[in-house]
Amino acid sequence: MAFVLSPRASLLRRTRTLAVLEFVNIPLIAGVLTGLLGMPLTVANSAGLVLVLLVLAEGGVYWWLKFAQLSSRAPVPAGMGMYRMISRINVCLLVAGAVVVGAGLVMGGSGAQVWPGVALVVFALLEHVNYFHLQLMHDTRADLGHLVRTGRLRRSHLALDMARASREPGVGSLRR
Repeated sequence: MAFVLSPRASLLRRTRTLAVLEFVNIPLIAGVLTGLLGMPLTVANSAGLVLVLLVLAEGGVYWWLKFAQLSSRAPVPAGMGMYRMISRINVCLLVAGAVVVGAGLVMGGSGAQVWPGVALVVFALLEHVNYFHLQLMHDTRADLGHLVRTGRLRRSHLALDMARASREPGVGSLRR
């Protein structure tokens, strides 16, 4: 006899798994790029790497907050006001990172000295969009089905939670 999780238990498990995976990805990506692949830690590459790791950490914390919200049946996760501020800060950091990497290109950087930084800034930008705006990751049958049916990307879970928190004053703050 197969053990089947309830929809709620399945959602809690998935949310917890997403949090853990984001935190596992931080040392994994850094280790693979710098250790295994030997990416040089130039200013451009380091800027891109730091941006990616930062957005992954923000995502991991969000999924832990989401897990806590679902566990307690709160209306929204704690900290959504902070995430609105983080979203704005990220835009500034992404622009600054792009400027640093662009400067590396303009100053004659080539190959492994700058191109990993370019790719990492693009990856960080995509992760930011995935978390704060539109769900770019479609790894479940339901997500893929929605995309095929509608032909559109849906708003990210974090974007929906930030919107819910802004409609309900005092909800989603860290002081609960």
